[in-house]
Amino acid sequence: MRSDYWDRPAFETVRPRRLVAPVVFNSAHSGRVYPERFLAMTRLDHLSIRQSEDAWVDELFGRAPHLGAPLLRAHFPRAYLDVNREPWELDPTMFVEPLSDRFNTTSPRVAAGLGTLARVVAENKPIYRERLSFEDARMRIEGIYHPYHAALQGLLSEAIASFGMAVLIDCHSMPRLTRTGDRPAPDIVLGDRYGTTCAPGLVDMVETIFSGAGLKVARNRPYAGGFATRSYGRPQHGVHALQIEVSRHLYMNEATLTKTDNFEPMRLLIERLIFALIGLDLAALCSTGTPQKAAAE
Repeated sequence: MRSDYWDRPAFETVRPRRLVAPVVFNSAHSGRVYPERFLAMTRLDHLSIRQSEDAWVDELFGRAPHLGAPLLRAHFPRAYLDVNREPWELDPTMFVEPLSDRFNTTSPRVAAGLGTLARVVAENKPIYRERLSFEDARMRIEGIYHPYHAALQGLLSEAIASFGMAVLIDCHSMPRLTRTGDRPAPDIVLGDRYGTTCAPGLVDMVETIFSGAGLKVARNRPYAGGFATRSYGRPQHGVHALQIEVSRHLYMNEATLTKTDNFEPMRLLIERLIFALIGLDLAALCSTGTPQKAAAE
C-alpha cells in the first residue's frame, strides 16, 4: 500500500545552524496535515477529527532551533498515527483480519481506544466508518512510526556524541483540567515517570520557570509521561526525558482550536524556558541526583 504521505513529508526535523546544547525537543502530536484518503475513511467532520491534536504546540516550542536545539515535529495527526505508543499497540476490533498474539492488544490505552492507531478521538467519538485492513496499519507503522523514532533516536545520539549526554523535552498539550478537592487544577503537568526518567534538578528548574510566571504546576498526575518519556529516559546512561503538558486554555480556544490573544505571551514564556535549558550547565545539573523510585504505570 502506497503511503498517504508519498507526496509530502510526514514529519520534519528542524535543525539549528549550530548545535549549542544537548537538548532535543519533540512535538509528536501537533500534526495537522490530514490525508484525503484518511478523511474519506472517517465519520467525523474536520473540526471533530482535530480534537485529539496538541494544536500549535510545535509553534509554542518553535524557537528552539533558532536558539540552538533541534525540534522534531510531526505533520501527520495523532488521530492518524500515535507515535507516543508502542509500535504495535493495536485494537483488534478495528481490523478486518485477526491480529496475531505478537501485538499488544490488551493495554489500557487500547481499551480506551487510544492505541497506535486510535479508534476514537476526544469524548469517545469513533473515528472510522468501517474496519481497516492490517496493511493500512503496516503502512503507517513501518512507513512513518519507525522512521520517526529513528529520527528521534538519531537526534539524541548526536547530542550524546557532542556533549556526552542528552535531554529530551517531549512537548504536549492537555485539555483544561478541573479542580479536585482543595487542590487547584494545574496549568502545567511535568512527567518524569515518578522521578525515574530525568534528573530532579532539571525538573525543578522547569517547574520554577512556569510557577514563576504564575502558573500552577503539577508533577506526574494525571500525566506521568508516555511511551517516549518511558523509552528514552535513561538517566543512568546520560539520557534524560521530561514530558511537558501545557493546558490548552492558556493559549487557544479549545472548541474551535483557534489561537487566542494569550498565545504570544505563552510562546514567549516557553522561549524563556528553552533559553534557560540551553544556557544551563546541564551536565552538572543532571549529575546531582540519580532517580531511584520505580515508576508506576
